[in-house]
Amino acid sequence: MRIGIAGTGRMGAAMGLRLMEVGHELTVWNRTPGKTEELAAAGANVAATPAALVDDVEVIITMLTDDQSISELYHGPQGLLSGNAKGKLFIEMSTVRPEVERALAGKIRQKGGSLVDCPVGGSVEPARAGKLFGFVGGADADVARVKQVLEQLCRRVEHVGPVGAGASMKLAINLPLMVYWQAFGEALALVAPLKLDPDRLISIFSETSGGPNVLKFRGAAAAAAMKGKDSGPVTFDVRLACKDLRMMIAEARSLGTDAPVSQSALNSFEEAVKEGRGDADGAALPARWMKRVKTR
Repeated sequence: MRIGIAGTGRMGAAMGLRLMEVGHELTVWNRTPGKTEELAAAGANVAATPAALVDDVEVIITMLTDDQSISELYHGPQGLLSGNAKGKLFIEMSTVRPEVERALAGKIRQKGGSLVDCPVGGSVEPARAGKLFGFVGGADADVARVKQVLEQLCRRVEHVGPVGAGASMKLAINLPLMVYWQAFGEALALVAPLKLDPDRLISIFSETSGGPNVLKFRGAAAAAAMKGKDSGPVTFDVRLACKDLRMMIAEARSLGTDAPVSQSALNSFEEAVKEGRGDADGAALPARWMKRVKTR
């Protein structure tokens, strides 16, 4: 299949390499051209504009930072929807609010195309290996058209409802993760006076009810940060975590409820950004809180 990816940051690039590996013909575009170089070297075509990318492919995947980026990519000068979108299927994989996906789907329908939203669980390494978890929203027929592609990117694909449902599910999945990093930091503060080895602490937490799945995958990064060492490649930075938490809180309010625990976590994450930690991995945040303790 001829597939296009617009947005070749860490996740988009990893998915592009995966799709070429399983036999698809890939065309890419990115606002910062240098971020397409790895994919071009691996055999991808590079489109001159988003519109040109749409003209060249059957399916278009977008993986972007926020709703402003989506608006610019789809609706800006020479944007995706200024190309020939008739009969094309867009897979929108950004983490945004459901209303953004629903509005975008309407604009795409006006151009003769269709959209499914499929934000994913997992970071760069699972994306490269085709082991993400896809949360899909869209019409049955549209989801069926791209089922094979999604299954090549994901170890599990869940079609959870119409367009926008995937976005709702992704916000729900990310919420306890964001809150956990703050809660874990507070828990570590309670045992800071014990001066236990960070690797040992991670091992203890991960084998008890105090440790969710994330410790199995990111525990080593958290331990490295506790030791003052490099925690490795950034998979999900603090600034993006703040963006997600703001969306979760806004979505809760739109549904007539609130999210006080998420708001508290956001306050702490925003403090970290002000301290210059916005580009750090979320797994490094517990160490920040632990180091605030006055040890005996």
